[in-house]
Amino acid sequence: MKILILIPAYKAADILPKLVERINKYVDKKDILIVEDGSPDNTCASAKSTGAVVLQHEINKGKGEALKTGFKHALENRYDGVISIDADLQHDPDLIPEFIQVAEENDADVIVGTRERNLGNMPFERFLTNELTSLIISCFSGRFVRDSQSGYRFTSSRALRAIKLRSSRYDTESEFLFKSGQAGLKVWEVKIPTIYTGSQSYINPLVDTGRFIKLMWKSLIW
Repeated sequence: MKILILIPAYKAADILPKLVERINKYVDKKDILIVEDGSPDNTCASAKSTGAVVLQHEINKGKGEALKTGFKHALENRYDGVISIDADLQHDPDLIPEFIQVAEENDADVIVGTRERNLGNMPFERFLTNELTSLIISCFSGRFVRDSQSGYRFTSSRALRAIKLRSSRYDTESEFLFKSGQAGLKVWEVKIPTIYTGSQSYINPLVDTGRFIKLMWKSLIW
């Protein structure tokens, strides 16, 4: 299975070299793609120094657009699937082989890295919005989803061709799961640890959840 590791990156200059080094234990650097999303610092230079493939947005477009740039690259270069991983060291690269194994054994379309969520290991606003979006997706898509906001995922090229995305920011990941359920795609999960490193998060839980709910209702009406 030919897999692309996709890293959307914004203001991650200090983290990217360490992250790519850890991923490189499992995947060649030519199969690691960093999409630098218009950072105002030296994130792009840091990304290029890692030896991974780098695509740059001249201006910040949002995580959803960074993911879509990576998905387009994967399809154009005939990858069988994409594993997306956040650039904040909150996703353990040592689980990459497990994602690939589950994908191969189950012919999965989407695999979500599911965290154990409770108020002891997740900030309250993140816990609340994650529970809400996961419940909505589960109810309306017919697929039980426990961690809709996890950015650690496998997505098959088949799913990338089937799903058309409208959102551009952090609601994109929730939109993809919602539409995957509606389309009857095979959605699996892999348990991953809940890691909060203290790095800055650029998610606005209330705003991004509101964007998703608005988009979901439009999808249902249309």
